[in-house]
Amino acid sequence: MRKSLLAVTSVVLALATVTSAYTFYRLAGTGEKMTSAAGALVDTLDAEQKKVMLYPYDSPQRLGWHFIPKDERKGLQMKHMTEDQRKKTHALLQVALSEVGYDKTTQIISLEALLKHIQTKGPIRDTQRYYVTIFGEPKADSRWGLSFEGHHLSLNFVVEGDKVVSSTPQFFATNPAEVKEQVLAGYPKGMEVLKAEEEVAFGLVNSLSKEQLETAVIAEKCPAEIRNAGEPHPPQTAAEGIAWTDLTADQKATLKKLIEAYVSAMPQDVAAKRYADLEAAGWDGIHFAWAGGFKDGIPHYYRVQGETFLIEFVNAQPDVSGNPANHIHCVWRDMRGDFALSAK
Repeated sequence: MRKSLLAVTSVVLALATVTSAYTFYRLAGTGEKMTSAAGALVDTLDAEQKKVMLYPYDSPQRLGWHFIPKDERKGLQMKHMTEDQRKKTHALLQVALSEVGYDKTTQIISLEALLKHIQTKGPIRDTQRYYVTIFGEPKADSRWGLSFEGHHLSLNFVVEGDKVVSSTPQFFATNPAEVKEQVLAGYPKGMEVLKAEEEVAFGLVNSLSKEQLETAVIAEKCPAEIRNAGEPHPPQTAAEGIAWTDLTADQKATLKKLIEAYVSAMPQDVAAKRYADLEAAGWDGIHFAWAGGFKDGIPHYYRVQGETFLIEFVNAQPDVSGNPANHIHCVWRDMRGDFALSAK
C-alpha cells in the first residue's frame, strides 16, 4: 500500500513539474523566457568562457554589429562550446524568435556549408562560426542585452523584466538568394530563405501605375548596400517614395504583407508591440521607395519607412556562383533608436 502511494505521489509530482513548466512557457512574456534560457546557458560556462561571452551592459561592444565575414567577433563562438551549450544557445534563439524567425536563422547559418562547398578560396565558411554575447546579467530584476551574430546574421535584443524593450537591428541575408542549381544535398534548386521579402516587394512595385512610380522610384541605379550598416542607429533622414495614402486598397494590403515578412520573425508579443507602435504613429506616415530593376537578376533595392521603423532591402551582388543580383541583405530597424537607446 505504501509503495503504491509513493508511486502515485511520484507521478503527481512529475505531472505537476511538467504542467508548471508548460504554464510558464505558455504564459510568460518573451523577455521572461529569454532571461530563463540565457541564465541556463550562463550556468554552463566555465571561467574562461564567461570572460569571452559576458560583458557589462554598458560596454561599447553592445552597439557594435555587422554581418560581413570577419576574422574575429565579440562573444563566444559556437565552435568553442560544448554540445550542451550549443543546444542551450538554440533554446535561447527559439524563445527570442518566432518559429518563422528561428527557421530563417538556422537556414541562413546552414548556407555557410553550401558556400564552403562551392568556394575554394575566400572567407572562412563555417556553420559554427556564430557568436553569442550577453551584456549585463540575465536576471528578472535587471536590464540585459543579447547579441547573436555571424556572417549574414545580426540579432540584437534588450530585455527588462518580462519584456523585450528592443529587438533591433534585426538583420538577415542570404547568398544565394535563390539556389539556381542543386550542387549539395539539402539545398534543392529553388530554395529561397528570404522569398517573401523579395517576392512581395516585386508584387507591390510592379502593381504601381506610371504616375505612382514617378514618386516611388528614388533612383534608377540600385545602391550597393543598405545604409548605416554597422552603425548604432538608422539614418534619421525623412521618408522618401510613395506615401501610404497614395496607394490603392490592394497595394496597401500588399505593403502590409511585406511589413509582416519582417515582423513575423519575432515572437507574438514582440510583433504585437511593433504593430501597436506603428499604428499609434499612423499608417499615413509610411512610405515605400524603390531603386534599380523590377525583376530577378537586375540589382534592386527598396525601403519602407514609418515614424517608428525602417526596412531596407538590397539585392545588388552576384551570388557565389556568379549569378547576378542573387545575394540579399535586409534589415528592420527602430527609427527612434536601436539597442534601447535614443537616436535623437
